[in-house]
Amino acid sequence: MQQMVKEYVSNYPICQKNKSEHVPYFGLLQPLPIPDMAWTHISMDFVEGLPKSRGKDVILVVVDRFTKYAHFISLTHPYTTQDIATIFLDYMVCPRSY
Repeated sequence: MQQMVKEYVSNYPICQKNKSEHVPYFGLLQPLPIPDMAWTHISMDFVEGLPKSRGKDVILVVVDRFTKYAHFISLTHPYTTQDIATIFLDYMVCPRSY
């Protein structure tokens, strides 16, 4: 009977999708250090898959970790790392009035 149960579970798709992981515990997450002042630590991420608005379909989100102040920069696909570096410098490091 044990062999029949193993065979049934190994062939049943729902059991295969929902089975638990058999890997060792990875350990605790370590918190990021608290920044000393504003704009010394930032985080950046992309929001993709948006409908086009004025020809733009991607948002670059830049957040200051100390103040939680956020900048949202609209982009178009495709873009390169050089494009992102230039846009970051233009909008965040040496901002002009847009």
